[in-house]
Amino acid sequence: MGFDTFLGNARAVAAVREMLTGGRVPGSLLFTGPEGVGKKTLALMMAKALVCERGGADFCDQCARCRKAEQIFAAEREDLARRRELKDSARRVEGLVYFDLQLLEPLTKFILTEQIRQLRAVAYTRPFEFPRRVFILDEAQTIHWQAVDLLLKVVEEPPETTSFILVCPNSFELRSTIRSRCMRIAFEPVDQPIIQDLLARERKLTDQQRALAARVAAGSVAQALSFDPAEYERRRQPWLDFLEATARRGDSGAGIDWRQMFDSARALAENRGDFEGTLKVGYSLLSDLLHVLLNPAANAVVNVDLAARLKGWAPKLTLAGIEKLKSGLDQAYRLQTRNVNPQLGFETLGIEMLSGREPGSQ
Repeated sequence: MGFDTFLGNARAVAAVREMLTGGRVPGSLLFTGPEGVGKKTLALMMAKALVCERGGADFCDQCARCRKAEQIFAAEREDLARRRELKDSARRVEGLVYFDLQLLEPLTKFILTEQIRQLRAVAYTRPFEFPRRVFILDEAQTIHWQAVDLLLKVVEEPPETTSFILVCPNSFELRSTIRSRCMRIAFEPVDQPIIQDLLARERKLTDQQRALAARVAAGSVAQALSFDPAEYERRRQPWLDFLEATARRGDSGAGIDWRQMFDSARALAENRGDFEGTLKVGYSLLSDLLHVLLNPAANAVVNVDLAARLKGWAPKLTLAGIEKLKSGLDQAYRLQTRNVNPQLGFETLGIEMLSGREPGSQ
């Protein structure tokens, strides 16, 4: 075990190990980058390395301190899950107890003020059983605005025996005063070959499914590991029906299949709870169509299992048609926040595509 088991982001790992080797670990660190690339995982590893009995630039995962650290993190995950299930919001923060290694995550939509207040109370005391105290704030962008000043005061001048690791996808979601007091470690999407090798070891997917999963995940190990081919195909099918219906306008003599267009528009609007996920699939297909149309030799298509169908649709839709579809998806994204029926928007887009009208024209 150790940092050698970490997948991808070699520069981030090297930066962490260099700090550990030189004994120059800043009081406040910021791990930032895409979702699912291992930011929290590396933060947990670094916390172990800071308390490992062997010291140096790695952790052994075998000594008493490493084992204790793993037990603490497991107990904290269970405690966080239990507190999120509580109906009474006041009880979610009752009896908070923070340890030398502490993982903080949102209990609601936010990391609550009481969580940060407890952090401050503990941060200025000496560690209980480890040589150092480490606070990991996952999804740090969710810290409640009323708690930001409380955190700022302790991050500005952290105690010598305490380190803070803030984890968030986009550092600009944090207040500038917090960002400026943290040393930033940037993470990048994990390379596709690394993800495919990991999926091959899992032995849960076929070769074609692994290729699709690695591309749909867009560099996220977490998304690749949770990829469900059947669910993805189910969510993608309405888009395929919609695109097939609109692409037929390019077939000379082919009749317009209005029923297919309206049925697919209705199916696309069914999952209101994850409408952004529905749009994400649509955007990926439009991106693939652009790659096929403009640079068919490039190996940039995400939906690799649809290569033949995409090559057939792209010239029929044309560049202008693909741009019109993208504008329609942009409009659907904007309107969802106003509680507008997305089915009506998809139907309008389909009519505009099939009739050759410009989006929004009367």
